[in-house]
This record gives sequence, structure tokens and C-alpha cells, in this order.
Amino acid sequence: MQTFIHQMHQWDTRVFYWMFGGAEHKAWRRIFYGFSRSADCVSCAVLGGIWFFIRPSDLPYLFAGLTAFVFELSFYYALKKNIKRPRPFRKFHGVRNFIAPPDEFSFPSGHTAAAFLMAFLLASAWPVMAIPAFLWAGCVGFSRVYLGVHYPTDVLAGAVLGLASAQAGLWVIHVVL
Repeated sequence: MQTFIHQMHQWDTRVFYWMFGGAEHKAWRRIFYGFSRSADCVSCAVLGGIWFFIRPSDLPYLFAGLTAFVFELSFYYALKKNIKRPRPFRKFHGVRNFIAPPDEFSFPSGHTAAAFLMAFLLASAWPVMAIPAFLWAGCVGFSRVYLGVHYPTDVLAGAVLGLASAQAGLWVIHVVL
């Protein structure tokens, strides 16, 4: 088990440096800053409000999203509190963050979880939106590593957390309704 953990850490570090490598380019940094900010709490709430305004008949998806965010945030905070993984810019010399992190610890990526949660809900309601929604979510995840605040495994865990939470939210709403 020690060997596996060591190999995962080595992989995580190598991929982090590969993804973070271009962060000195201001234009790309601005683009990925925008992707990163598009998945914060306010942005997701605004997206949900716009969605409901455009298609009020999708109200069950709004309730599913609220339920899913309760699941996601509960697990997110429990994992952050118990794992306490330091962020890359705190661990590696010469790595800086190009965006202010919302908290002290790295694992899992909450922005990525929120993005994949929203992408799953959008794809469930409007299948034609699946590809753009998941491309956006992937860009959010990439941006978190690119901007120096997460490791690739933080992003992978965030994506799994977001997808599982969205599925749970949809399941609860289908059972209740």
C-alpha cells in the first residue's frame, strides 16, 4: 500500500507541474481565472436562477440541485477537515497561486465538484447540453490546477464528488416527487 501511495504522489506531482507549467502566460491565466470563478457559489446560484427563469418547468431540477449541493458541501467539508492536504503553492518552492483559494486545504476541489454537479444536472435535463456542460466542468477542473491551488487528484476527487452528489440529488427528488 505504501508503494501505491508513493507512486500516486509522484504521478500527482508530475502532472501538477505539467499542467501548472504555462501559468506565467497572462492571457491563459485570465481565461482560466474566468473558468475557475464561473463555478463558485454565487455563479452556481445565478446559473440555477437563470435556468429556472428560462425553463420554469424544470423546477424539479432546481430542487435536485439544491439537494445535491447539500450532499456535496457536507462531504466536501468533512473531507477537507479530516484530510487537511496542503495546497501546492504552500508545499512546493517556486509555485504560486494565481487565484485566492477559498480555504486552507486542497483536497477535494470544491469548484470542480460544483461544476460537475451542475454539468450532470444540465445534461440530465437537456441532453443536448451534455458536451458543452462537461467541457466547461473539465475546464473548471483544469483551471484549479493551472492556477496553482489544486493537485490533479483533488480535481478528480471533486469531479467524482460532484457527479455522485448530482445523482443523489436527482434520486431524492424522483423518490419524493
